[in-house]
Amino acid sequence: MIKLYIKLFFVITLAMILVQGCYTNYTKITELTKANLAASNCRAIKHPLRETCVPVKPQCIIALDETSMEVLLALDLKSVAATQPNIAGSIILKLGKKVEGIISLGKENQPNIEKMVQLNPNFIWGFSISKEIYQLFSQIAPTVTLDYIQSAWKDALSRIAEITGKSEQAQKLIEQYQQRVQALRIVINNQRTKTTVSVSRFYGGKQVPEFRTKYSFPESLITEVGISLPHMQNQLNINENQPLVSVSLERLELLDADILFVVLDPGAGDAFKKYHNSQLWQNLNVVKNSRVYTVNSGYWIFGNILAANAILDDLFKYLVNNS
Repeated sequence: MIKLYIKLFFVITLAMILVQGCYTNYTKITELTKANLAASNCRAIKHPLRETCVPVKPQCIIALDETSMEVLLALDLKSVAATQPNIAGSIILKLGKKVEGIISLGKENQPNIEKMVQLNPNFIWGFSISKEIYQLFSQIAPTVTLDYIQSAWKDALSRIAEITGKSEQAQKLIEQYQQRVQALRIVINNQRTKTTVSVSRFYGGKQVPEFRTKYSFPESLITEVGISLPHMQNQLNINENQPLVSVSLERLELLDADILFVVLDPGAGDAFKKYHNSQLWQNLNVVKNSRVYTVNSGYWIFGNILAANAILDDLFKYLVNNS
């Protein structure tokens, strides 16, 4: 019961913060929404929270997270604004000029509502929006949300492409990606010994690091290429709702593999150093063989087609060129 009260307290507090920032603009928001719908044709789109009438050709789109922004960029639908990750790194550095001009709305958990209203969008979309937040954003513009399932990122790409009339382009992107996967798979299969790969994430704080399971975004890619997870990880009883498993210093053997990718969040240097300097870390075979590679959480933890291709770049670099 105490946990329930705590959860309700945080939900109410967040709602009050968001409402306070935009309550004075309520009349303006409603007028903008009506004007946007009247000015453009729209079609009904069903999504997890309701049915929304979305403009046939949305011109001013706000992305509520960087993965949503990434999907739009891949489909040549550049969003006018987007939020930034709460904890993980940003994919913006990886995307370069593609993201020039996209306005920052602040962190995902506290977007700048007033700026969103001023931008006068005609479509807002993002992954895994709560019902309360969805109702708020729907006052600004037609809003669509999809559940974020890490290993089902292709389905999400196809769905948002369908909503925005870009299905043909999405299919081409997936086909090009699959060609790259097949090329890497052929190289992996031709190697004399089978390679196991482990993916670990280190946070910028006191949170215990973790390894990513086959149900996570990065490991679903690695599995698709035909690379196995370490034996000890496969022995664990993990279900599809567990994209990660925490790893204390005492359980470092769970990270051991032929290759270990250490995914660092901003400010994670101290946490990684603590593990790196331990004797248990130095005893790992992957460390002794100098096959530990640090990568950026901006595209290695969450993402879609652009992040997936960036991960493939790293796999070619470290598994093929360094073999």
